[in-house]
Amino acid sequence: MKKKTIYLEKQIGIHNLNDVNTIKKIIKIFNNKILHIQDTKIGCDVLWIKKSILKNVLWFLKSIKKPYIFLYDLHGVDERARMCKDELPKSDFSVFYHLISIERNKDILIKVPLKSNNLNINSITTIFKNANWYECETWEMFGIKFIGHPFLRRIIMPKNWDGYPLRKDYLARATEREEYNLTDDLENLEMESLKFNPKDWGMKDNKKNCNFMFLNLGPNHPSVHGVFRIILKLYGELIVDCIPDIGFHHRGAEKMSERQTWHSYIPYTDRVEYLGGCINEMPYVLSVEKLANIVVSERVKVIRVMLSELFRINSHLLYIATFIQDIGAMTPIFLIFTDRQKIYNVIEAITGLRMHPAWFRIGGLANDLPKGWHTLLKECLDWIPKRLNKYYKIALKNSILINRSRNIAVYNKDSALEWGVTGSGLRAAGVNFDIRKSRPYSGYENFDFKIPLGEDNSDCYTRVILKFEEIFQSLSILNQCMHYMPEGPFKSDHPLATPPAKNLVFYNIENMISHFLQVSWGPIMPCNESFQMVEGTKGVNSYYIISDGNNMSYRTRIRTPSFAHLQQIPEVIKGYSIPDLIAYLGSIDFVMSDVDR
Repeated sequence: MKKKTIYLEKQIGIHNLNDVNTIKKIIKIFNNKILHIQDTKIGCDVLWIKKSILKNVLWFLKSIKKPYIFLYDLHGVDERARMCKDELPKSDFSVFYHLISIERNKDILIKVPLKSNNLNINSITTIFKNANWYECETWEMFGIKFIGHPFLRRIIMPKNWDGYPLRKDYLARATEREEYNLTDDLENLEMESLKFNPKDWGMKDNKKNCNFMFLNLGPNHPSVHGVFRIILKLYGELIVDCIPDIGFHHRGAEKMSERQTWHSYIPYTDRVEYLGGCINEMPYVLSVEKLANIVVSERVKVIRVMLSELFRINSHLLYIATFIQDIGAMTPIFLIFTDRQKIYNVIEAITGLRMHPAWFRIGGLANDLPKGWHTLLKECLDWIPKRLNKYYKIALKNSILINRSRNIAVYNKDSALEWGVTGSGLRAAGVNFDIRKSRPYSGYENFDFKIPLGEDNSDCYTRVILKFEEIFQSLSILNQCMHYMPEGPFKSDHPLATPPAKNLVFYNIENMISHFLQVSWGPIMPCNESFQMVEGTKGVNSYYIISDGNNMSYRTRIRTPSFAHLQQIPEVIKGYSIPDLIAYLGSIDFVMSDVDR
């Protein structure tokens, strides 16, 4: 025992830990069960432990002073094909638990190694409610069973899916697999699985002297904002229970990262949350730049912020428009689309594309700002505030909209933290946590802007008004970008960064070779793990990347805000009516591609 303690304390001396005192306490309490302290570029402490103490360690972290009260993410890794793991505990698979302490503004990553012949681990749903869906997804993607889970089932993949897609022996390309044939037997099996039986979903269909009605809302109803179904259990007009049914939009975004080079994966990031555009590129690009120690110019940082805030305003405008439409007013959505087109005109002038520009690059940007960008942006910034004031007066201050959304779908900050809510949904409950301020990236620390906050309880109206106020803060940031755009290169000269400029390629053989290798093969990133979170349009979005010293990612974990937000629905909406549910769904601000990936 003593040797183990000394070894781990030496590791603390080697690694620059963020929360040394907490790690020391864990080592002291659980000494012989702590396996390794991993040195990474994640930016937080990474601790490998034996699975027998998992729940005890998590309870400890959740109960200390300034606790790690927020389960940010939970997922798995197939370690079997990994080459760069000599210093890590022996394992075939691993499960990681990403915890955040809001009060400390620090993270801890707990990892548990597992063997192929014993892929079982205790469920932590009794500690963190939002572990429910994360454990379901980890089970269906890797085959890791969570003992004690209340209802372990497929939530992303179809019910009859065969195999575990994120395992390394599961083929990534359709061309590598056998030809698919929909036989009569297979079709009958799939049709049978579509039949609704309340017991299959963990629901009781009746109780003494009371019969319930079950209603499918979606998956094609306009108010569910995408291909999304909610199974409602009703007593009269009141919602007794409900189960969100997701997965219709799953495209395997994480699996695709294992077959694309570091550069060629960038276009896929745009489409994870298709309204966010360049915001979705930011966490991926920054995490890869961490791996390679690539530093970009101040000009690149400011341009990235500018594009991100343009997309943020565009997404928020659509959110406000569709919320008003869900409540019953039609006119604003047509007016707001005019505003969005003006923003898209600026984006298109800069990047060449509108919704999915794929314009950020590892080590810089695809190109520099074009001539005239300043004038286009100024015209847009002069236009938007006047329109916003009009929408506020005619729609957001409308008594019908207020009555339909005030005190509807209320939750407090404890519920928000328990379910992993981020973004304006968390700030509406009074929690001051915006990544741009709490953990500045890409130069956000140099901008002057405020974070709108709600009171202790968040309702539909508060969430919408907060988004409305956030648009004005984004406009302020854009004004600063316009007036204080620094000079400098739009590409880093780092050898692992974006390929050399084309005008240099034809006159220098070294640049020609570098360009050829980076385009055809892709850069080779150093072995390590990296992580970056950003304040996305709908909450906190992040990329956790593992490099195995190859030209593509070994494992990419995409944590999206909408996945967590939809999981909270059953707790919040019980006791309300269906029209209240429609208002609540509109106030969440989600798109299904962000949920299903």
